[in-house]
Amino acid sequence: MSQAFVRESDGQWLNDVAPTLNALLVYLTRENNGIRVYEKRSYVNDGGRQIHEMSNGLSYAKDNDGKWEIL
Repeated sequence: MSQAFVRESDGQWLNDVAPTLNALLVYLTRENNGIRVYEKRSYVNDGGRQIHEMSNGLSYAKDNDGKWEIL
């Protein structure tokens, strides 16, 4: 099997991204084929969670373990 196929399967998952906004932005930009993803809005919901609405149309927050998840 070629090295290209091995590397393709070793991709990073969202829940493996460091729990910082900068790390999330870098990950989302890489997943978006290098097209910059940025934060459009940030707010705290009724449950006290910090929600980040991104330019890719999705919202992200950290779960109870501090890992990123899509809402």
